[in-house]
Amino acid sequence: MSAYTSLQQTLSHTPRTWLITGVAGFIGSNLLETLLKLNQQVVGLDNFATGHRHNLEQVQTAVTPAQWSGFRFIEGDICDLDTCRSACKSVDYVLHQAALGSVPRSIEDPLLTNSSNITGFLNMLVAARDAGAKAFVYAASSSTYGDHPGLPKVEDQIGSPLSPYAVTKYVNELYGDVFARCYGFTTIGLRYFNIFGQRQDPDGAYAAVIPKWIASMVKREPVYINGDGETSRDFCYIDNTVQANLLAATSIDDAARNQVYNVAVGERTTLNQLFEAIRTALLPHFSHLADFKPVYRDFRAGDVRHSLADVTKAQRLLQYQPTHTIAQGLKVAMDWYVNDLTRHR
Repeated sequence: MSAYTSLQQTLSHTPRTWLITGVAGFIGSNLLETLLKLNQQVVGLDNFATGHRHNLEQVQTAVTPAQWSGFRFIEGDICDLDTCRSACKSVDYVLHQAALGSVPRSIEDPLLTNSSNITGFLNMLVAARDAGAKAFVYAASSSTYGDHPGLPKVEDQIGSPLSPYAVTKYVNELYGDVFARCYGFTTIGLRYFNIFGQRQDPDGAYAAVIPKWIASMVKREPVYINGDGETSRDFCYIDNTVQANLLAATSIDDAARNQVYNVAVGERTTLNQLFEAIRTALLPHFSHLADFKPVYRDFRAGDVRHSLADVTKAQRLLQYQPTHTIAQGLKVAMDWYVNDLTRHR
């Protein structure tokens, strides 16, 4: 039995209270669904800057009425300290997902990104510390590796940041480490690598590549590839991410606490390979994709050329075991992506 399976069995019989910030977002709503299905009590905080009410509605549909009754929602902003304090009251674990993502957005508006990702992050740290939370697990980012050329990416070897977003995520790690040292407060950072899956928004200027490309292919719109398509990423299905969050929050191993971990699969996929995988998966349902080709354009400022994670540390200290490769994740998520697009066409 895996450590995660064992944890799920334990949690289902011993409810705890969790706070998820950014609960109406892609990752937050998946965390919510998993925890409610494990009969946990969950407080959710979101200001709907990037999250959606329909994500919460989908979670409500996916769980039982009794499980849904264990959820309490607060509409508010992490940039307000009083809101953070209210949300943290009497919670055991904090899963901090709220942030303004996107490298391009941070380049366009570094002040807004800084406000949410640094000021808001510090507010949450202070509130969680003062509330006596057992652990504060936060969404770090693979962007922290910056211009370091080494592959695979190992946690203790980073380069210089390539965007304001990357700066904010590195500052999160610095604050997390300082709070552990100064206050004895448990913090764990999870460096996400290109997470994808159900409830990931295909719309907007900053949409992630997988849902955006699926939407474009289905709608017969151009699929743009920045550069030559040989840029590579370590795509990680959402179930792997949920697993890492729960294992990190509940770990009782002192060596596992106050650390930063890569959350990925450890597989490299080029954008050209990704395009073909999505096109092939959709082709049986959309015949117009038989001769569909991408449109190549200039490289995007702030993007790293290659990204591949070493997940050895998470495997060793958290007993993290990814359950889905990119191919397996796409197979599971594809129906959701297509059905979601069909609902909104």
